Amino acid sequence: MPELPEVETTRRGIAPHVEGRVITEVIVRQARLRVPVPADLVERLVGARIGTLARRAKYLLVPLEGEAPGTLLWHLGMSGSLRLTRLGELPKKHDHLDLVLGDGAILRYHDPRRFGFVDWLAGSTQQDARLARLGPEPLSPAFDGERLHRLSRGRRLAVKPFLMDNAVVVGVGNIYAAEALFLAGIDPRRAAGRISRGRYDRLARAVREVLVAAITQGGTTLRDFVGGTGEPGYFKQRLNVYGRDGEPCRRCGAELRLVTLGQRASVFCGHCQT
Repeated sequence: MPELPEVETTRRGIAPHVEGRVITEVIVRQARLRVPVPADLVERLVGARIGTLARRAKYLLVPLEGEAPGTLLWHLGMSGSLRLTRLGELPKKHDHLDLVLGDGAILRYHDPRRFGFVDWLAGSTQQDARLARLGPEPLSPAFDGERLHRLSRGRRLAVKPFLMDNAVVVGVGNIYAAEALFLAGIDPRRAAGRISRGRYDRLARAVREVLVAAITQGGTTLRDFVGGTGEPGYFKQRLNVYGRDGEPCRRCGAELRLVTLGQRASVFCGHCQT
């Protein structure tokens, strides 16, 4: 599914083409998404000007300026993507919503599984419960080894699902948690409360390193993710453990092992990660 790097790649890809543009038409082909498309969305959006795009965790925030300002809260779900196209390009199956802009560009939402959504926030984004309870961004100064160490004390939960808890830090999904734990040399099965401050410092640095590399590479294309310009992500080629169970470790040559943690598959090296 699109994780933080994929959403950030999408934001960076579409921002230069949509910011400052006026929405002239909204086409809703399928309103029955995970959260139903608001019935008055067309009325609210037509004539509004798009402000500076932002991202919070895996949410894309599209601020709108006009008579009734607000924010579009967009989540790509399991298989969603936002792509730029032009007037005249016919929609494909699973193209559920178009924002037609004044210069003829179209921001088109594609989602085969329909687990994503687009919602309207009239007030402050911080008043929305989905955003208010989130932890810090992993690339911000608020996220560090001290925070991980402090929040983990007394926790018997395995460190990988602990790291994936959005109340601890946002946007570190299954792929990037597995990769960060490998770089930090930490066994994903180890109890979060039994990891030292020094090892958490290494893990925080590894999280940043993995996410920055993934954003630079345009995300990870595992099924059908593409960025806002239609290009796939290439970080998959750099994965050390995720999806490589049974293959040799690129660092030591030992066979990578597969376990299930928090109902999610997790691959690790029993030699390099302790």
